[in-house]
Amino acid sequence: MALRFIKTGIIQMACSAGKMENTDKAVIRIREAAGLGAQVICLQELFSTRYFCQEEDYGSFSLAEPVPGPSTELLCDLARELQVVLVASLFEKRTQGIYHNTVAVIDADGSYLGKYRKHHIPDDPGFYEKFYFTPGDGGYAVFNTRYARIGALICWDQWYPEAARATALMGAQIIFYPTAIGWAVTQHNELNCQQYAAWQTIQRSHAIANGVYVVAVNRTGTEGGINFWGGSFICDPFGVIMHQSSHDREEIHVHELDLQRIDETRVHWPFLRDRRIDSYGQVLERYSGEE
Repeated sequence: MALRFIKTGIIQMACSAGKMENTDKAVIRIREAAGLGAQVICLQELFSTRYFCQEEDYGSFSLAEPVPGPSTELLCDLARELQVVLVASLFEKRTQGIYHNTVAVIDADGSYLGKYRKHHIPDDPGFYEKFYFTPGDGGYAVFNTRYARIGALICWDQWYPEAARATALMGAQIIFYPTAIGWAVTQHNELNCQQYAAWQTIQRSHAIANGVYVVAVNRTGTEGGINFWGGSFICDPFGVIMHQSSHDREEIHVHELDLQRIDETRVHWPFLRDRRIDSYGQVLERYSGEE
């Protein structure tokens, strides 16, 4: 029988240089979240490492691993023990010379349900991800877990309404966004506030336009030239902020979601019903504004 109420847990962490140290910390935090009643737990983007994409360093490729692989094996055992669903972002080595930024989803019985590979790859100062990651080519993904039907997108994907729409149309009730985003350490506070507001607004708009819950889980702490802005949050299908974490502290938060809110919201604001799917062909073009 489908559940109406589920509890989702978010883990906002600062990361050190040691992969095993970060993994051990994540395991402790997962146990704590489960102890608070969490049934579906999401970690931040690339939770087991520092954000190495601030520079182009060939040595960082040694941090990658197969998915499924050692980390998913560890997490599968943990999920089975705690009876929780885990959403975990990992640096995946697909084969020699092909690497991905990948989310693995593990069900509450410890089974590996599959993965989603990040589609949209940024290339900005301090975020040189195109050097490391091949864009995902497996399509968007939704996973039937014990507790809910969930979708997972990753960081830069969160700026693209098409990605959220596709995931929602595949039946996702909750879209998770593991994230690593922050401010330059030299940036003034006014711009910091504007950037955070834009980041939160675009994701709240995905919740509203699609009538789904959105859960964004960011890292915190200073790494190199970036102050990661934390601010992880959960919003309901009408974009109402149900929880927002601090900007500068590690946090665990568990929040109950009423999945019936999806139907209630979509009945009163029937955006999916009124879509004109016959008129959206231009979305498949790069740009069609030339005369």
